[in-house]
Amino acid sequence: MRGSGTTAVARGPGDDRPPPRDFMHLRRDAASGVEAVTARFLGHAYDMHHHDEWLVGVTHDGVQDFYCRGARRQSTAGRVILIEPGERHDGQALREPGFRYSMLYLPQAWVRREISGSDAGIGFRRTLADDRALGDAILASCRAVFDAASPLGTDAALDRLAGGLRRHLSLAAPVPPPDGDPVVAERAMDFIRAHAATAFGLDDLARAAGAADRFQLARAFRRRFGTAPHACLVELRLARARALLRAQVPPAEAAAAAGFSDQSHLGRWFRRAYGLTPAAYRSGRTNVPDAAGALG
Repeated sequence: MRGSGTTAVARGPGDDRPPPRDFMHLRRDAASGVEAVTARFLGHAYDMHHHDEWLVGVTHDGVQDFYCRGARRQSTAGRVILIEPGERHDGQALREPGFRYSMLYLPQAWVRREISGSDAGIGFRRTLADDRALGDAILASCRAVFDAASPLGTDAALDRLAGGLRRHLSLAAPVPPPDGDPVVAERAMDFIRAHAATAFGLDDLARAAGAADRFQLARAFRRRFGTAPHACLVELRLARARALLRAQVPPAEAAAAAGFSDQSHLGRWFRRAYGLTPAAYRSGRTNVPDAAGALG
């Protein structure tokens, strides 16, 4: 599903309620760095992307369909979503009237503190979990961040969340060796990471990776990373821009520093990946007048 994500919903005679619309609201807790999101999408939500943070969320209603860890998955009301830093995922609604959810973006430093100083080799056992207590803790933490009424209350909610998360963390399973020519793909990814803010073509990338030509590079890269080099480049630039915006860098400066041609170029990709504009992300506000009321 593509486009704006807004679809018509069947309504009965005499139903004069305003039709539901997509929304997203974000708030950041300055002390912990934790970001809270509450949102509803009626169709397409996000293009494929990744985050540097640990993502923990709960679906309130509808069917939240997303790709992660090599398969499409569906989260329904009450189910918990657990996504590690760097795991690529997208999002969409499977049917009317869409889905509504709350999500927390947990900085890696915060997770390290909460699990005794190290997150090396630690991962989520599964992407979807049926854990009502954890779902309640996620929602309580979101409410605490949005209300921003008491630092003590926010700390208490996040401590409860950390306790629930520990049940789902374990040593990460070893990654099987990739098919094809992983050396070429890995060299290409190293080059992309090192030069993400500069302009280069596929032929340049193929030469840097030691590939015979751009076509061998494309095949090896897709086998290793499941997507094209350009898609990974955009994801890395978006992650860089997002970090800069979080540090209150103006959108135009963030766009240039991350490698986008201009602010509008960043804006188009940012909205497709994250569901809101760079300016809205930077200021922590979106199109929900009362975010706390939107939480389940």
